[in-house]
Amino acid sequence: MAQATHSTFIGYVLWIFGFMGAHRFYFGKSVSGTIWFFTFGLLGVGWLIDLFLIPGMERDAQRNYRSGRVDYTLAWIFLTFLGMFGVHRFYMGKWISGLIWLCTGGLFLMGYLYDYWSLNEQVSQVNSQAS
Repeated sequence: MAQATHSTFIGYVLWIFGFMGAHRFYFGKSVSGTIWFFTFGLLGVGWLIDLFLIPGMERDAQRNYRSGRVDYTLAWIFLTFLGMFGVHRFYMGKWISGLIWLCTGGLFLMGYLYDYWSLNEQVSQVNSQAS
């Protein structure tokens, strides 16, 4: 059986802050995550509905992303709490961009936003190269 890529538990933890779209970004739903961010979870209605949709989002993430040496959940924790220092990039072995993030505050926070949009794909790419 393949190793899990995303955690339902972490999804629910992020859902607590979901009116800002954190759980949607985590499960690879960048467009709706951005909409949730700017509309406060569709004014709270979408946020409440997501309480029931998270298990399906987790199943979709399991199908869409590849497990490997880099753990998605750990990469997301690093991005969320230490992203402007590039810790998530160092963790993935991206030393040059990690140093750039460290020296520029995540490319002046714009790169930080880019990584919210693309972190799942970045991890999948690293994991596919490692096998």
